Amino acid sequence: MSASLPSLRSSLAGARCDAHPSGLRRSVVAVGALGAVTAAYGGLVERNLFTLRRFDVPVLDPGTPELRVLHISDLHLTAAQKRKQAWISDLARLRPDYVINTGDTSSDPNGIPAIMAALGPLFDFPGAFVPGNNDYYLPQPKNPARYFLPDKTGDLTGRKRMPWAELAAAMAGAGWLDLTHQRATVDVAGVSIALAGTDDPHLRRARYAKIAGAADPDAAVRIGVIHSPEPAMLNSFTGDGYDLVLAGHTHGGQIRVPFGPAIVTNCGIDVHRARWLHQWDSRMWFNVCAGLGTNPFMPFRIACRPEAVLLTLVARDARPH
Repeated sequence: MSASLPSLRSSLAGARCDAHPSGLRRSVVAVGALGAVTAAYGGLVERNLFTLRRFDVPVLDPGTPELRVLHISDLHLTAAQKRKQAWISDLARLRPDYVINTGDTSSDPNGIPAIMAALGPLFDFPGAFVPGNNDYYLPQPKNPARYFLPDKTGDLTGRKRMPWAELAAAMAGAGWLDLTHQRATVDVAGVSIALAGTDDPHLRRARYAKIAGAADPDAAVRIGVIHSPEPAMLNSFTGDGYDLVLAGHTHGGQIRVPFGPAIVTNCGIDVHRARWLHQWDSRMWFNVCAGLGTNPFMPFRIACRPEAVLLTLVARDARPH
């Protein structure tokens, strides 16, 4: 004889109650396993998939010879990172017309000899640099939630200082311009480039007033150089007539939604422009290099390969790609 309706409902309810905990446990285990695989991929594989990006930037007058600018940033080099050092050295095969380093070069207070050896072949080409926040202070463990706070700098009291003055002197001695609060016009392959740079905006060390004023109108192209792509800084460069600004700092987000934007940028730029070439307005372009390294205490990347960028400066009527 069939069971009564009340007893059937009771049996089904009991079955659901018995099944629910085990199903939840399976879901938790599955999510945990997926997280572990993702973390392993980001830490062991993707952060070592060094990639060269290429973009055309339409900033030159028609008839001006093209220029190739190698943009490197956020190397976060340590003496132990032999594979990364070799990859950086090999960039010299590109034979760029100019090299610009937008900071966070070191993550090792004893790493200057290794850094200079890695950059050695690139010193054969003219270049310039500015510092980043980790060039001043040794990286330390950080609560990831702090990246979502308005004040991301944190308390610097007691932080170990990095030997930035020594590294800057070494790079300058090798022939690159230290653009920290400096302006310069250089001749590169017969083309004049007006350059201006600041100290690190992330540490609030940038003093744009020291370089303010109309960019050299006689230069073929005008380039601003900063570490952190803060909107106020980009606005200042735009107002002074710069054609292109190069920055780093964001690591491209370091962890991105696959085929989507960064989750956080650690600065004032929006998540959709955390890396690569964009127009700031109709007058100026900016490129954010996602960099080649990571904070040593967060050594992984997700959907955001480490990179250097080769920018080919072309005529203004050429379409970028």
